[in-house]
Amino acid sequence: MQYIPPNNLRGHDLAPLLAARDLEADWFNTNDFDVHATSNVARYTYYETSKQIPFHYRAAVPTLPQLHEWIDTLVADAREAQEERGGPIASVFHGPSLLLLGQTGVGKTHEAYGAARALAVSGVFAQWQVTTAADLYAALRPRHGIDSEAEFRKYRDARLLLVDDLGAERKPTEFTEEINFRLINHRYEHHLPTLMTSNVDPKELVNRLGDRVISRLAEMCQRVPMKGNDRRRNAA
Repeated sequence: MQYIPPNNLRGHDLAPLLAARDLEADWFNTNDFDVHATSNVARYTYYETSKQIPFHYRAAVPTLPQLHEWIDTLVADAREAQEERGGPIASVFHGPSLLLLGQTGVGKTHEAYGAARALAVSGVFAQWQVTTAADLYAALRPRHGIDSEAEFRKYRDARLLLVDDLGAERKPTEFTEEINFRLINHRYEHHLPTLMTSNVDPKELVNRLGDRVISRLAEMCQRVPMKGNDRRRNAA
């Protein structure tokens, strides 16, 4: 953890995220040079999280009650673990997972990035690894000069993992099936918080991910269905 000076991130609009936790911008930008202060932890965590958030979602705010409950659970668990071990800061290590389900364009990705932002300003240290399913498979395909196993561990062991568009592969291959199982099984066994989105119908998702993966997802994840029209087309 390092000291991060007060900042004014243009276009990020932190006010609604802070207000949801009864916090103010003055708290977020408190200049006390204490690296363990919750305000500095929040500032540092948001600074690191913002690197993972695409420009389009830099002002995303979560609206789903299930996401707020999930964030509150992660924060409470992190603070409880901090008290038990007597650590200087609260950090997210373990917790439940969520699967956002809905048709293309209903706002799943927006909600997911909003959740990452909201958790970041809570004052607990939360370290994200973010990818789409397609990008994950592309990053892990064997190729010259790349240690695919080292790349895989980056996602497998992430403290918090966001996987967008799970099940996007219409025709699963042995390679994608192996990646899906190894990733989900490890995170299932170690209770690593994972936030996933999918626009695939739950019945079809079984065909694309396989029974072993779906069985683990059913236990480790709260399913959150999202309904609505394609927001992108409406905006256009």
